[in-house]
Amino acid sequence: MPALPRLAVLGLALWSALAIAEPDPLDSARWGDMRAQLFAAEATVVFDPRVSVTGPLTAEDAMNVPIAVDATALPEVVEVLVFADFNPITKVLAFRPKAARAELAFRIKLQQSSPVRAAARTADGVWHVGGTWVITTGGGCTVPSTGSASPEWQRRLNEVSGRIWSRPEGNRVRLRIIHPMDTGLAASIPAFYIEQLAITDGQQRVLMEIDAFEPVSENPLFTLDLPPTVTDLVSVQITGRDNNGNKVNAQVER
Repeated sequence: MPALPRLAVLGLALWSALAIAEPDPLDSARWGDMRAQLFAAEATVVFDPRVSVTGPLTAEDAMNVPIAVDATALPEVVEVLVFADFNPITKVLAFRPKAARAELAFRIKLQQSSPVRAAARTADGVWHVGGTWVITTGGGCTVPSTGSASPEWQRRLNEVSGRIWSRPEGNRVRLRIIHPMDTGLAASIPAFYIEQLAITDGQQRVLMEIDAFEPVSENPLFTLDLPPTVTDLVSVQITGRDNNGNKVNAQVER
């Protein structure tokens, strides 16, 4: 195989250096750490405005910060990873859209003001990153959940409620699961959180898979949208487990 011309080699080296030095649009001092910790060294990671992350400019309740991620402008999204640069536990959740649209709304805990980002991996292996800054007084990750002080959550643990409704652009599914989602960072309260969820339809077709981590808010609330091609949706089945092995198994009907 003939050697590349010297100018071509220099050009490739310059392109690689520029890619590595691509400035963070959110100007976070932690972006370099996030890049190193969450992605393989050889992975292609690019900032992409087609990945939309929306949240409040200022969050009054650091334990319940509403976030919505929309990567539907990208083709063939395989997986989406959500993380917060300045959280003590940076990973928030990951989801795989399967038959659902590549978007998800949920609530998170923030320890301090931070960029909240979503990285969407497309079928070609490229990670596309978008994000937004959320300002908050903080403390959301190091205070006990309200449920941990009440005996009722033990009786209702992993209880699921929800709703399915039609829209012109497709069905929407909203789910709420009773769980304290303790981070393990509050004194004398161990980490206790939902780890995995799978949402399927009546034909056992997987709509979405969710891997949750400690920063997801107490009593998680998830909203997902389905494309018009998913028709005749009468009910959805929710299965999963938490980090103590407690099962989630419920059905939500229209």
